[in-house]
Amino acid sequence: MYQIVTLEDEILVPPTKIGGKLDQGIKDSIAEKFEGKIYNDIGVVLSITEVSEIGEGRILPGDASIHYPVNFKVLTWMPKEHEIVEGSVVDITEFGAFVRAGALDGLVHVSQIMDDFVSYDDKNSQLFGKQSKRVLKQGDAVRARIISISFKEQSKVGLTMRQPHLGSLKWLEESKKQPTKDEAK
Repeated sequence: MYQIVTLEDEILVPPTKIGGKLDQGIKDSIAEKFEGKIYNDIGVVLSITEVSEIGEGRILPGDASIHYPVNFKVLTWMPKEHEIVEGSVVDITEFGAFVRAGALDGLVHVSQIMDDFVSYDDKNSQLFGKQSKRVLKQGDAVRARIISISFKEQSKVGLTMRQPHLGSLKWLEESKKQPTKDEAK
């Protein structure tokens, strides 16, 4: 889920950023400190959207930087369990597919790809269902549900596509075109 979060922190502005506009120097320092980082409570910081309040700067002995207390807003992406996400397959391995959903890549384990026996085709780098003949390859657009999240030592997002209305968007389009059991009669 994307969200705007308000944060407060002491930002160090080095001498190289003091010569220009103060607001820009502070915004650049905030971006260096926060953008691209993952935090357990707010998720992945994508961008600094606004610097709302800058307090009085302090110079500390032995430190050439100026320390400013700053209130600012950031755009974050925080995965939530059971959230439905859409993304694209960025890598296929024998144990599953990595899907870029939001700001992180999640893993769809082979056991969570489809209700079928799934095999890995090393030559073509794709996964395919034995009975359904469905194929999943790099670049495919998919819809999945987040089933596990861990931000411990490494960020890990587990996904499933084994529920109704989930899977490759191609598969979902194909299933819409197939007649239902009542229509087939």
